[in-house]
Amino acid sequence: MNTSTNLKLAALALCLFVSFANAAASHAQSKSKEKSDATTAQGAGTPSDVVRAYYTALREGRVRDAMLMSVLRPAVEELSAADLAEYQPDFERIKQLAPTDFEITGEQISGDEATVFVKTGEEGKDLKVEPVNLIRDHGVWIVGDRANAAEVKKQGKKFFPEQRIAAHEEDAEDMLKRVQAAEIAYALQHGGIYGDLKSLVDAGFMPADILGSETTGYQFTVATPADRKSYTAHAEPARYNHTGRLSFYMDAGGIQKKDAGGKPVGPSASKK
Repeated sequence: MNTSTNLKLAALALCLFVSFANAAASHAQSKSKEKSDATTAQGAGTPSDVVRAYYTALREGRVRDAMLMSVLRPAVEELSAADLAEYQPDFERIKQLAPTDFEITGEQISGDEATVFVKTGEEGKDLKVEPVNLIRDHGVWIVGDRANAAEVKKQGKKFFPEQRIAAHEEDAEDMLKRVQAAEIAYALQHGGIYGDLKSLVDAGFMPADILGSETTGYQFTVATPADRKSYTAHAEPARYNHTGRLSFYMDAGGIQKKDAGGKPVGPSASKK
């Protein structure tokens, strides 16, 4: 899937969730201690110290500690173990976003805002330096920016569900664009005829998870007429209002989308 890997909060929110659901059973017992530990880590020093503690917590699987060092804290504190368990498929999708190794290369501070530069990856291979924004809140540095902090506080418990829906809808549209490219490649190899979804997967043009909805949150279908000289594609949320709201339709004219209550949509009148 093409989940965004930048530091916009939609991606950050999902990244911070990695492995947290696995600790849900001990959540109640450890909450007080973790909250204290995270507060201690946040107040320990400079923005670089906080980012170092944040990335270390992610690397070591102490994801709740990492969450409590970020602007996500108000949303995290309102989630139950049952809420967390529902996100497990999403957690699995983005485990690779948590770096296995990192190095702080510098920091810039301007009043109550700061940027820390983090180098991840290996020299000569996937090496990159990314800026991590922080703000000072009640005298404590936390990961994130003020706009996202305000949005998290505004949405509270609704923040994570809304971010998941937005991410799944974006991924669903991207996946349909991949179907479009796959059909072109398939037709070039098969005398101008198009394939159904399984044929595209079997040919290696599409990932196998498009055949189910466990990781995508969407149900995809591709239909071809008897002569297989054209195709149409649909994508509907597997669970309306949980994994997505928009339904998608694609044909040679492009992609159309609308909230249809989870039901399939067809070409609009202007496309007929």
